[in-house]
Amino acid sequence: MKSVLIAILLATALPAQERTPQKMPIFRAKSVSGESLDNSALQGKTALIQLWATWCGYCRKDQPVVEKLSKEFASKGLIVLAVNVGETREKVEAYLKENPRPGVKLVHSLDSNLAAMIQPQGFPFYVVLDKQGRIAGVQAGSGGEVALRDLLGRAGLEND
Repeated sequence: MKSVLIAILLATALPAQERTPQKMPIFRAKSVSGESLDNSALQGKTALIQLWATWCGYCRKDQPVVEKLSKEFASKGLIVLAVNVGETREKVEAYLKENPRPGVKLVHSLDSNLAAMIQPQGFPFYVVLDKQGRIAGVQAGSGGEVALRDLLGRAGLEND
């Protein structure tokens, strides 16, 4: 767990030219649809991991942008894992009935070790992995579309 925190600190604290991308430690996740996800399942793809909660207003604000970018970059191999943190399945399912999340792979924190590894101090919290499975960048909090596009750009995803 310490290696994820160190990699996240390096990804945010150092200027871009001084960063050494760190491999994402081994993680596991199972989506609400039953899909098994781990480092090998994301190999060769860019991954945006969003840690979120139903009560988080900023998460709700970012939701349409995350889904828009997921759709926009799907053909370039973007996978979005939306990991709900610390809430019951019933609460999340009730939320999703009123606020569907198309285009993202939804994960309960009980079905993944990502929230425990990353240990976000607030929500939303984003980690982007490049196609080699390295942590290309992180973002704490909502920054809107411009900030999320910049984050994806750190992993090599940009509009043509």
